[in-house]
Amino acid sequence: MKVLLRSVVVIAVSLVASMSATAAPPALPGDSVYQVEASVVDQEGRAYAWQALRGRPQVVSMFYAHCHLMCPLIIASGKSLQNSLDPHQRDGLGFVSISLDPARDTPAALLDVAQVHRLDDHWRLLRPRDADVRTLAAALGIRYRAQPDGTFNHTSVLILLDRDGRIVARSEVTDLTPDPRFTATVREYLTGASASGSD
Repeated sequence: MKVLLRSVVVIAVSLVASMSATAAPPALPGDSVYQVEASVVDQEGRAYAWQALRGRPQVVSMFYAHCHLMCPLIIASGKSLQNSLDPHQRDGLGFVSISLDPARDTPAALLDVAQVHRLDDHWRLLRPRDADVRTLAAALGIRYRAQPDGTFNHTSVLILLDRDGRIVARSEVTDLTPDPRFTATVREYLTGASASGSD
């Protein structure tokens, strides 16, 4: 009888574990930027859905590879933020830069940017489909306009997203280092997320 009971318990536990493993992830919050259905390709040529970034806090920006003024400043500001974090915080945060110019920003062009700026594997430079650029920009509150000479006027900003894609904080980029208040917010958020075990 004890052997039979033990077998029933083992089977029940196995079934619960199997059901948990196949359960669908919780629905996205209504204000999540991952509500946008978009396809992206990163600097390594890997294709995936925009929603695949869910599950980890991200610092997001938009840029284009042929920019020689504000976009390098955006990347430098992001790197400065990354370097200001302790190792545990750095490991818990991703950095995402989305191209405004998918026609020219091939994976090879994005990889060149990553190499020039010595970006580590916490960084993803993403090329969305042309049809998805405006939708992603709108979700992130980034304004841009293509110019006749092939450049773009655009909002230069770093945006902290929580693990479900909700905007936690944003900071205009004006220097090689981000606004100290934004850096403090990122640190506080990562510390709180780590303490709660939610990220």
